[in-house]
Amino acid sequence: MNEFRNWAGNQSVTPAEIRTPASAAEVAEAVQDAARSGRRVRMTGTGHSFTGIALVDGIMLRPHALTGVLATGDDWAKVAAGTPLHVVNDELHKRGLALGNMGDITAQTIAGAIQTGTHGTGRDIGGLADQVIELEIVLADGTITTVGEGPLFDAARVGLGALGILTAVTFRVEPSFLLRSRREPLPFSGILETLDELTAENEHLDFFWLPHTDTCLAKRNNRSPGPARPTGPFKHWLDNVFLENTIFGAACAVGAKMPGAIPRINGVSASLLSASESVDTSYKIFNSVREVRFLEMEYAIPRENLTQALRETRDLIEQMDWKITFPVEVRVTPPSDAWLSTAYGRPSAYIACHVYRPTPNPEYFEGVEEVLTRFGGRPHWGKLHTRDAAYLATVYPKFADFVALRDELDPQRVFTNDYLDVVLG
Repeated sequence: MNEFRNWAGNQSVTPAEIRTPASAAEVAEAVQDAARSGRRVRMTGTGHSFTGIALVDGIMLRPHALTGVLATGDDWAKVAAGTPLHVVNDELHKRGLALGNMGDITAQTIAGAIQTGTHGTGRDIGGLADQVIELEIVLADGTITTVGEGPLFDAARVGLGALGILTAVTFRVEPSFLLRSRREPLPFSGILETLDELTAENEHLDFFWLPHTDTCLAKRNNRSPGPARPTGPFKHWLDNVFLENTIFGAACAVGAKMPGAIPRINGVSASLLSASESVDTSYKIFNSVREVRFLEMEYAIPRENLTQALRETRDLIEQMDWKITFPVEVRVTPPSDAWLSTAYGRPSAYIACHVYRPTPNPEYFEGVEEVLTRFGGRPHWGKLHTRDAAYLATVYPKFADFVALRDELDPQRVFTNDYLDVVLG
């Protein structure tokens, strides 16, 4: 059996054929074979999308042989598309280089992260797609092309795999740098009252609200001249492995069996939060360990609507009496010029809702989704949502241009799948 299953275990497919290309030419050959035989072809990464964006029933290309940092300069790095982010971080660091911003999960491949619009949180630097300066891409006719400007570049940076298959990506990078990380519990009401100040004063603001409490864990990361003061091995294990994964996973398991206890469990969790501070290499601060399996929905809304959207989300959870174990995560990014970036054309805020994998709660996701779509919310392409092309065309100014470019480049829909049929039409 060649079944592919994603990280969360909620998406699976058994493709007709699996190939592991080692070059752009082999990718092009697979695309041509698919077109001739009337099959679909997609490159499928490590399965960290919760939607079906990575699935294909025809030829599934796995990226394991398309890896490595291919070349670097003072301010750029060319990376094979199948390289996992954690490998990119390590290899760049050896060369004294770093990405300016990233998310907290590093298991994804470079191509998968870019194509789904993966982002971190940043006042000045946007998501991974905004740090891309050139793409090597295989088009539906088997052509291998390199683009660094123009419509194809702006569309393909967050291309959903619908315009072609990425084989290499060149990033803008910078000299390695340190981040000073401060983690601190703050009241939910206090954060709402000072959101403008918090986002203006911190290069990277990320906070987690524990439902059924008035407590948030705020993470403020800012550049530091040093010296490095990393968290000690025991403290790192205690916070990042034991408390945030082992104990949290046990709490989720208890909550799954006794939902009525979840508010008390969250209250205990809130009382255990304490302030901490460290200074370390940037990617070590950006990255987190996530071992407890979950399902996730995330929407980007205009930054100016964040306070109201959070209030309505909190009120909805209380009104519906949903018992929610996982924190609600909030991040911000500057505007993007990638056509299908969730931050296209506007300063954006992200609200992410999670549920424990064994206890899905579609009513919770759909309820919060209704709140966020009233603010013109754009769903993360790799996270659960119920939006279709008719809705998405109303919130993406360049949506029609993207679809027109897709019609031109892939009229036979060599790269489509069920998910793209819904979100692109």
